[in-house]
Amino acid sequence: MYIHVFFLTFAQILKHIDMNNATKLFSGLVLTASLIACGGNPQKETKETSDQAEKAPKKEEVMESKEFNIIPNESKVMWSGSVIGVYTHEGTVEITEGNLELAGDKITGGQFTADVSSMQATDENYNPEEGKSKEKLIEHLSSDDFFAVNEFPSASFTIKSHDVENNSITGDLTIRGVTHEEVVEDVKVNLEERTASGKLTIDRKAYDVAFSHPAKDVVIKDDVNLEVMLKM
Repeated sequence: MYIHVFFLTFAQILKHIDMNNATKLFSGLVLTASLIACGGNPQKETKETSDQAEKAPKKEEVMESKEFNIIPNESKVMWSGSVIGVYTHEGTVEITEGNLELAGDKITGGQFTADVSSMQATDENYNPEEGKSKEKLIEHLSSDDFFAVNEFPSASFTIKSHDVENNSITGDLTIRGVTHEEVVEDVKVNLEERTASGKLTIDRKAYDVAFSHPAKDVVIKDDVNLEVMLKM
């Protein structure tokens, strides 16, 4: 029915135009009718193609890992430990060597070694008149009661994985020859300043860092807080 009406209308139009123009008009109408019959819609197809391209999963850019050496005299571990309900001692340990593998600003691997014998105290919670000084504290921490520095002069950390979503790194920490898996939180990398940092809390007793006499050890908090500051 639609085709019949179409050609009747077309015949009426031909009465008012010459043959040359009629031929052009007829060709244009036939082309238009063909497109309509076939469902052709260039604009719609272009939009659908564009929409499909936007919905298609984008390939993640894979960045090449680069290795950076850690600068020893500009890198350190800051530590803090507490006598329960009394005071907190703080200090530093120097890092002697290590490297970090980075893909962009994401840490993909690496390791570092700390010189436990370089341990220093930086807080002011001491009373030299009572024989409680920074020197006495370091001497005691270096003894077999705690870090046994003569036998185990170094500690190390080896990176195993980086959880980008939770901004943390998992790795193996070795102290006094004992190794446990630990998680470093609040990981930060600054490529402009070439620094990396992170924080972790360890149970000192898990590494045999404890008084052999329970009555003396009980007053010391088990948790030791560490903050790693690395310069590349």
